Amino acid sequence: MAPAMSEANRAPDGDRRVSLRLREIFVEAYDVLEPFFESAPARTEDSREQQACHALQKRFSHLSREEVFIMVTAARRVFGAGGKPAV
Repeated sequence: MAPAMSEANRAPDGDRRVSLRLREIFVEAYDVLEPFFESAPARTEDSREQQACHALQKRFSHLSREEVFIMVTAARRVFGAGGKPAV
């Protein structure tokens, strides 16, 4: 069983899956990541993901590898759905 999250890490809507710290920077992170999700035939999916992770880590050096992966995955889902992150 996973340990309970503290109230400080809980999202305002009660979502326990999301770190408030990541939520606060997601719109800015999405702007960094969006170009990597646009179709570019010269890049493979793995190459794009690696480059996206590297760009995000460079911009947000305080994020752990796990947090970078979470942000890239979330941004890819938003992009794939044709949406933009809510401000």
